[in-house]
Amino acid sequence: MSNINSPLGYKYAVVSAGFRKQPRNDLALVVSDKPALAAAMFTTNLFAAAPVLVGREMISKHGWFRAVMFNSGQANASTGEKGLQDCRQSLELAARATGLLPEEILPGSTGVIGAVYNMGLWRDAAPKLAANLGKSGPEDFARAMMTTDRFHKIARAEVTLKGGTVRLLGMAKGAGMICPNMATMLSVLLCDAKVDSQLWRSLTAEATRLPFNRVTGDGDTSTNDTIYALANGASGVHVGENEAQALKAGMVEVLGKLAYMLVEDGEGATKVMHIKISGAASAEDAEKAARAIGHSQLVKTAMYGQDANWGRITAALGRSGAVFRPEEVVLAVCGVEIFRNNMPCMFEDDPVLTEALKDRDINIDLKMGNGAFSYELLASDLTHKYVDINADYRS
Repeated sequence: MSNINSPLGYKYAVVSAGFRKQPRNDLALVVSDKPALAAAMFTTNLFAAAPVLVGREMISKHGWFRAVMFNSGQANASTGEKGLQDCRQSLELAARATGLLPEEILPGSTGVIGAVYNMGLWRDAAPKLAANLGKSGPEDFARAMMTTDRFHKIARAEVTLKGGTVRLLGMAKGAGMICPNMATMLSVLLCDAKVDSQLWRSLTAEATRLPFNRVTGDGDTSTNDTIYALANGASGVHVGENEAQALKAGMVEVLGKLAYMLVEDGEGATKVMHIKISGAASAEDAEKAARAIGHSQLVKTAMYGQDANWGRITAALGRSGAVFRPEEVVLAVCGVEIFRNNMPCMFEDDPVLTEALKDRDINIDLKMGNGAFSYELLASDLTHKYVDINADYRS
């Protein structure tokens, strides 16, 4: 990772604006040296936060932007017309301080739902943010987004094309409310390639759906989920249709690493379940099966307790709504076949499985039958600490 360079033509700034209870950097800005082509994906939650509504409107009207600004500690969700006005004013304050235009800065926020912006803090922070521009880096940006995250999330990739090398950088935050159904809590993907508008938007949508839509922590979809993808062309390398799949592979690599980190960093999580469904009669059945297992609190707690309680997995499959024949189901946990022909085929205290369940990564492979469809999902376990964190999140 350290040997891979960041995309050319981007500057970063962070500042402690005082949005959070404990003083730390909580406002971040990344600015492209030149206008960058932008694409975005937003939450499907109908209670979309003000920055989501503003960002969605901006993306629908314009294709080129200069900056992305994220804050933590103030979600500005379910805040009505005032929330929209405050979001737009925050962009005006940042623009005035940096010399950009308000319509060139894309917004994003995370924090407690219902908490409005403290505009006095924004007014004080904007000049400090501008003064820090170019003095911070991607790691600083990623840390400033964090809420209950234990670690910052950043990933890089390089893609070698006929015209040269292009670079990709992804940054994300998220530990709770992880069941994106589009993106993640907050994320930005930066690229220095020259890409046509329609192609960039198509690649962003496809690359986002592959990893980010296939993770679940606690089954909750945030009101603020946002991913912005910027391509500023600073490398001078043009990506056409014939090289699009290579660029997409790089994007999926970066977003896939971030997606894994989201699950790994789930609030209180100790396990990452790799749920792999195969043999389903339809794509819908495969996804239903995977999500029923990944969302199951009983499965999650069993994995936390390192308990090979396969009945919780098959029970989740049975209520998933997927169509299958129970006698055709084959289940393996950590590579050990545990269920076949509608009955157990090993003892639960098998020493190989007992030892494997101590690992962070737990493979759950379930064959539903002889169908042609499959689905993969990453899911975290459920621990005592998750309850501790969320029982007094606001206090």
